[in-house]
Amino acid sequence: MSTSLTYELTYDAPVADVARMLSDPEFRKAVCDAQRALSRSVTVTGTTESGSVSIEYSQAASGIPSFARKIVGDTIDIVQREEWSDNRATVDIVIPGKPGETSGTVTLTESGGVTVERVAVEIRVNVPLVGGKVERLIQDVLVRAFKKENQVGREWLAR
Repeated sequence: MSTSLTYELTYDAPVADVARMLSDPEFRKAVCDAQRALSRSVTVTGTTESGSVSIEYSQAASGIPSFARKIVGDTIDIVQREEWSDNRATVDIVIPGKPGETSGTVTLTESGGVTVERVAVEIRVNVPLVGGKVERLIQDVLVRAFKKENQVGREWLAR
């Protein structure tokens, strides 16, 4: 079983500007900082036309339900990998050593000078009895992260 999540981040900018932003390691670091990462490592190679992004960061597990804290501990280490080609990426997000994964796609499309970054992922947690609850928790965490990324991106593009 899995939980689906589709989320759209909208930017009042051409796709070339959004692609340049997503290929900038400083932008990716700014997003981690806005999400209150305890530590972060960002590597960007190439562009959204042909390249990869690797983000490894840690987050405090404060505010999560006790059933989930038993699985993840006091901090959550997250590894996100994106493989880009023609403004489309495959994305994989894992919490090393923990059951489950998130994978899917990211696409950039422009219409009338507005670019939409569409993220579509499947969240899978293979833990008996609570797997579905943990998937929905991850879904909520990802939505908050996408909202923060969108906010940082809009500010970034307005500079």
